[in-house]
Amino acid sequence: MFPVSVVHATNGDNAKPYSEQSIYEKPMIERYVLDELKSLRMDQQDLERRLTRDITDRELSVADKSMNYANVTVTYFFYIIAAVASLIALIGWQSMREIKENTKRMAELQLKAIADNYEQKFKALERDLKRKTRIIGENNREIEKINEVHNLWLRAQSSQTPEQKIEIYDEILKVRPGDLEALTYKADATMEMREFHWALSICNRVLEVDDTNAHALYQRACAYACLGVEDQAISDLERAIKDSISLRELAADEDDFENLRGNERFELLLITVED
Repeated sequence: MFPVSVVHATNGDNAKPYSEQSIYEKPMIERYVLDELKSLRMDQQDLERRLTRDITDRELSVADKSMNYANVTVTYFFYIIAAVASLIALIGWQSMREIKENTKRMAELQLKAIADNYEQKFKALERDLKRKTRIIGENNREIEKINEVHNLWLRAQSSQTPEQKIEIYDEILKVRPGDLEALTYKADATMEMREFHWALSICNRVLEVDDTNAHALYQRACAYACLGVEDQAISDLERAIKDSISLRELAADEDDFENLRGNERFELLLITVED
């Protein structure tokens, strides 16, 4: 049955020409579409059958070649044994019993050599697997440490008091003993607590490992400045600025350097900031 729109188009006075009608308004278009879909489905099924047959043929070909290779190898092995045994029998070097024993011994030696070879390969494979398993385990533990340290850093950033920060930095140092970054931030927290000698001690620990650590030099300069050791404070500040130029701007607004205001060397650093 034709669509209603087609019937109206053919019976009306202002019907559009056939060539201008939509493809879905032309008669029998549903049948045409269904035939095309059926044809595509049959082509796809035929393609699947051909692919399945080709894959099966290839697998059978590979299996046949493997069986043939194994058969030929075994056959040649026994041919060699038979040829050697026949040669020994013809020359008269040994009796049939000796030939049998020697053939058995030869086969056992060959089997033992093959077994030893595979045993060595399996041992090497086992060692390699153990090594890779150990490496994977170490990597997993390292990832766990990284995640734990990352969470601790996030907690430290959200802490409100320096005491809380120090507790978190100590936890980081338990996970990663000797972490220089955690030590320098701990020194920063001790400076907030006005524990200058404690901060100085922490900075010295960091600088014993890395004497160019700009953050530790800056924190030690702050501690020296607060303790009144101006020359050492300015020397550390100069070294810190030399390694990290961004610390110049920070030093200009640093409250811990209030005791250094008016010092010619310190003011020279501030002039450099202003330029």
